[in-house]
Amino acid sequence: MEMTRLEKQIQFIVEVDKLKTVYRRTYLINERRNENTAEHSWHIAVMAMILAEYSNDKIDLGKVLKMALIHDIVEIDAGDTFVYDPKGVLDKAEREREAADRLFNLLPPDQAQEMRALWDEFEARETPEARFAAAMDRLMPQLHNYHTQGGSWKEHGITHDRVVARNRTMEEGAAPLWEWTQRLLEDAVAKGFLTKTRDSS
Repeated sequence: MEMTRLEKQIQFIVEVDKLKTVYRRTYLINERRNENTAEHSWHIAVMAMILAEYSNDKIDLGKVLKMALIHDIVEIDAGDTFVYDPKGVLDKAEREREAADRLFNLLPPDQAQEMRALWDEFEARETPEARFAAAMDRLMPQLHNYHTQGGSWKEHGITHDRVVARNRTMEEGAAPLWEWTQRLLEDAVAKGFLTKTRDSS
């Protein structure tokens, strides 16, 4: 028997609870455990509300918040891919597209189309909203690692040059926040939380 609209919506809501069980490499700032992806998504949504004034362009904050909350739902199927894992990133896009196909299509067609369009927009980073949401996504791990005295940077041997190379795209969405982040990273080096380059380790 075909599911009603409400039944499809409830099915999706129950399914996305699984995001709470997907753990990332970053540690919580105030507790020695890895954050889960649901926590990450909530936190960058809060950041977007607080830091919206630093966007390079005028943005629709409601749209940014939706992107922040759904951008990593695909990790339910695809898992969290560590951004500094050269092998993991090779098939990341394919795994995440397949996950998006399955997960968003649990919803009624109109909502499935809206959520998938938001996810695709975030991934493409071609609109002011997507670029700003992506900047929030990049900023959060820097705060986690700094406030855990190097956290996953130290654990995985990540150096300053790699952090800068990976996160400089923040400038596309929030140049003032990228400038601030660079100072944070330099301070992390000065405090011994982050090694300057691989050669100096």
